[in-house]
Amino acid sequence: MPPVTADLMTLHSHPGKPRFLISDLCVALESYLTPAQIQEVYRAYMFSAEAHEGQQRMTGEPYIYHPLAVARILANIQMDYKCLMAAILHDVIEDTHISKAQIAEAFDEEIAQLVDGVSKLTQIDFRSRREAQAANFRKMLLAMTRDIRVIMIKLADRLHNMRTLGVMRPEKRRRIARETLDIYVPIANRLGINSVRTELEELGFAAYWPMRYRVLRNAVKQARGNRKRVLGSIEAAISARLADDGFKAEVKGREKHTYSIYKKMRQKKLSFSEVADVYAFRVIVDQTDTCYRVLGAVHNLYKPVAGRFKDYIAIPKVNGYQSLHTVLFGPHGIPIEIQIRTEEMHRVAESGIAAHWLYKAAKEEDNLSQVAVSDWMKHLLDLQQGAGDSVEFLDHVKVDLFPEEVYVFTPRGKILVLAKGSTVIDFAYAVHTDVGNSCVAARIDRRMVPLRTQLVSGQTVEIICSETAAPKAAWLNFVVTGKARVNIRSYLKNLQKQEAIALGGRLLEKELNVLGETLERIPEKRVSQLLTDFRLRDKEMLLMEIGLGNRMPLLVARQLLEEIGRGNGEAQESKKSGKKRSLKEREGKQSRPLIITGTEGMVVKFAKCCRPIPGDNAIANFSPGKGVVVHRQECRNIGELRKQESDWIYVQWEATQTNTFSTEIKVETDNRRGVLATIAAAISEMGSNIENVSMDVQDGATSSLKFVLAVEDRRHLAGIIRRVRSLPHVLRISRTMQ
Repeated sequence: MPPVTADLMTLHSHPGKPRFLISDLCVALESYLTPAQIQEVYRAYMFSAEAHEGQQRMTGEPYIYHPLAVARILANIQMDYKCLMAAILHDVIEDTHISKAQIAEAFDEEIAQLVDGVSKLTQIDFRSRREAQAANFRKMLLAMTRDIRVIMIKLADRLHNMRTLGVMRPEKRRRIARETLDIYVPIANRLGINSVRTELEELGFAAYWPMRYRVLRNAVKQARGNRKRVLGSIEAAISARLADDGFKAEVKGREKHTYSIYKKMRQKKLSFSEVADVYAFRVIVDQTDTCYRVLGAVHNLYKPVAGRFKDYIAIPKVNGYQSLHTVLFGPHGIPIEIQIRTEEMHRVAESGIAAHWLYKAAKEEDNLSQVAVSDWMKHLLDLQQGAGDSVEFLDHVKVDLFPEEVYVFTPRGKILVLAKGSTVIDFAYAVHTDVGNSCVAARIDRRMVPLRTQLVSGQTVEIICSETAAPKAAWLNFVVTGKARVNIRSYLKNLQKQEAIALGGRLLEKELNVLGETLERIPEKRVSQLLTDFRLRDKEMLLMEIGLGNRMPLLVARQLLEEIGRGNGEAQESKKSGKKRSLKEREGKQSRPLIITGTEGMVVKFAKCCRPIPGDNAIANFSPGKGVVVHRQECRNIGELRKQESDWIYVQWEATQTNTFSTEIKVETDNRRGVLATIAAAISEMGSNIENVSMDVQDGATSSLKFVLAVEDRRHLAGIIRRVRSLPHVLRISRTMQ
């Protein structure tokens, strides 16, 4: 072991606390590292101690105590020596004058990359704490996709910070505890590191809900005394039965953690006694087939509870966890939970991916926990590519870290693991992005179901696709998984971009026509100059900005023409006077109003306050970021807005319409049974679909019904109104406008 000087030996002395020294770490490492590797860990310690010289933690301890404790946590799960070196150095870039390049020079590039992956983004100013948190989290996870040891160091770092959280202010304590429970606990669970997960849960619970924690902890202590005798007798009975049947097995009672008791009480609305009265045992055997034979033995000893058996050996959890779970009726009807697993499965259950740590070793490729983590890394990269910003990425990852899963089958028998609550759409995207983008229908166990149907474990799901299909914005209301959400949003953003470019081109061309010009005749040099002035990449970006309503086409057209001295007399006069044309003047001059087809999708929207339809006199205004919003000219909500003259354009409906548009009618009727069904039937007869209906009983004698209908145009709506007006008990009918 390397020599340890006297001053370093006493570096971590702190009144009232046990000392933990670098010598202790080196001794612990002798069980699995070579002397040369331990020497390197010691060298990293010396480097870090010098860099952090004079710094203290809020606990009053020298700062080096923290990275050393982080390395000890990782040594307990036998991480490799370079991971331990990076753990000891993990705060050097962030909190000292040392740079990444200096670490690479002193050690190597691999260790520098690990340290940089854990370091926060301190050089960037963020608008909010949430944005900073999201950006740092995104950086860490992307570094993790290159090297899983980054997240191992971060989890150990968070665990030691949680252990010393007591010195923080209460509000900061709660914020860090909430972040731990929301992000770091699910990550530890996803990686299968149960020992870290459970301690993070307990510490987070104690810091976020201190009163609840104390009450439950005291209740557990009191119940523990009463349970010892019962636990002992059940454990002895199980052990005796297994021994009689010739099984070599280790049986031990399993203590339920305070936070797991709390979660079960909240989720299942159970009292403490109902949760605490369940006795838990773990049976560890030598090989997989023995697990199933032991299951038969315990089922012969105590009757199993129907529907409470789970085979996580045949179908492992998403993090690689394997075990048989069963619930039995014990003596006097006491519920008994039993987990049956091999020694190898137990190591994986406790330490997850760290249980088989041989970094980048070929023989680990077929290990379930390694495969599960590798799949998750690929999934994170998919989320990263589709997410718009760091906050959106963080939201997707949070959703994707659900601790519970459903297991469903493809028609060929492949098992897919999805978050609880996932729908058919989530399944389609889990199969392949193209399958999700083109799905139109689905069968579950050979029966047709809606796309929003939630999945249940054991179902077989078949997706029906169409080449002409495309994702719908409404899907975002019910999808659960991050992959589905990211891909739908990515498609819609791209679709909106294409639509915005097309609409922007039409709007700019129309304004140039009014001024006696066309976009084709504008010199490329002038267009390039305008793009430079606007700080836009290319002409498509300019047209998209116009289509999204972020730039007014009239002003862009004038700027294109004014500096080159082109355009008609009005443009020259406008330049001299600096005055804008009035809306009436523009109406007289416009040779072609904007033609509305109803297929413009996301960049042309129809105002819900007046719900315009073909045949209405319509006008449109620009809404920044949204595009063009079409109103009826008589709409009450556009009075003030019309003062912004350059924001408005006149529109015309395309002569041949094949689409349907939403509009609303109000029907006042006698309050009679069956009147709603009668009106709905009449509307259906007229070839219209009812999108929504609401009812308000006014005075007991009359009712007011509001229908949102899909109609083709004003003529179609007029026919519906005439038909409904002819019905008995209909008093009044009118088209609504808010």
